[in-house]
Amino acid sequence: MNENTKYTPEILLAMSNAATREKIKAMTIELVRTTVALTKKDIASWRSAWQMAIVADNPQRYRLYDVYDDVAIDNHLSGAVDQRKGMVIQKPFKLVDKSGKESSGVTKMFETEWFRDFVDYTLDSIYYGHSLVQFGDVFTVDGVRRFREVELVPRRHVMPEYGLLLRNVGDDPRRGIPYTTGSIADWCIEAGGRKKLGLLHKVSPSAISKKNMLAFWDSFGELFGMPIRIGKTISRDKTEISKVESMLKDMGAASWGLFPEGTEIEIKETSRGDAFNVYDKRIDRANSEMSKCLLTQTMTIDNGSSHSQSEVHLEVFKNTVQSDADYLRHIINNRLLPLMAKHGFGVEGYRFEYESITSMEVEQMLLSSGYDIDPEYFAQKYNLPVTGRRQSFFA
Repeated sequence: MNENTKYTPEILLAMSNAATREKIKAMTIELVRTTVALTKKDIASWRSAWQMAIVADNPQRYRLYDVYDDVAIDNHLSGAVDQRKGMVIQKPFKLVDKSGKESSGVTKMFETEWFRDFVDYTLDSIYYGHSLVQFGDVFTVDGVRRFREVELVPRRHVMPEYGLLLRNVGDDPRRGIPYTTGSIADWCIEAGGRKKLGLLHKVSPSAISKKNMLAFWDSFGELFGMPIRIGKTISRDKTEISKVESMLKDMGAASWGLFPEGTEIEIKETSRGDAFNVYDKRIDRANSEMSKCLLTQTMTIDNGSSHSQSEVHLEVFKNTVQSDADYLRHIINNRLLPLMAKHGFGVEGYRFEYESITSMEVEQMLLSSGYDIDPEYFAQKYNLPVTGRRQSFFA
């Protein structure tokens, strides 16, 4: 949604008028956008935000989303999410009719930027709990019908528990605008559960703890990893003392201090373990906990101990990816295709399916074994102009 777009109450009322439905090409809701405060988040912040999100009569998720934004920049967490989403996005797909025959023309409608964005926002609902996706104008390019853009309605303005849009973050649900009925419903699709808070809710404690341990380790390194310069003077002249302080300060970034003659400085480290075991081990544990939640295993993103174990972990990960792919397929077939049909895309009678890797492997095996396969099979299945077998010069 365009950050600078503003809509009037008159437009909102017009949305209920069937005569103007064709003129409405975007979700005409005025959302008062506010800058997210990048304040430090801790476990107490996460627990308080969780409580706000599950209040029965007025659930508010905006503080929980603040926590999500804070932890989502973690490199390990974002890498795990990208790995899981990427495995789904790269799966080959097709649009088939009731007989199972692929239509290259219909499939081509989905080989566009808007569909890639829709898939991205839909998969994000697994991590955030919910996504409300808004579709833009419909237009045609080179004979292919498509949406001009697909955008995510800001989550802080959505109350999925009641199917409402909130003009101001934190508004009472009685002031909300329903998005499941009327013309709004014709231009948006929601993904995720009405009460689900997403996987980021589960990994937030580990991500917050990891961030704190990294900060503590930085403090440890600043204190004990660099030498401390100590200057001593018996002078009481403030001018002379200032000169010595300036010299100590300009000598480098290490800690320094200026003390009267005879002052004793003593710094004691804890004797219960070194920094590696205290900090690095805790960071590793936080990473592995996030991997288990997001990837259901650890070895596809962390170092594995053996080839056999890594194969087991890979199979577990493939099951997770397949579950996400099935989730996406259901939303496309049950929500996206009906919406496209309503806007004249000509997808009636078609369904979204993934290419079977097994069938492709069987085809390769039969060809490599010397079996003859009717060229018409490949021409129809892969829309290839197969004209015949190429003659070898060495026949």
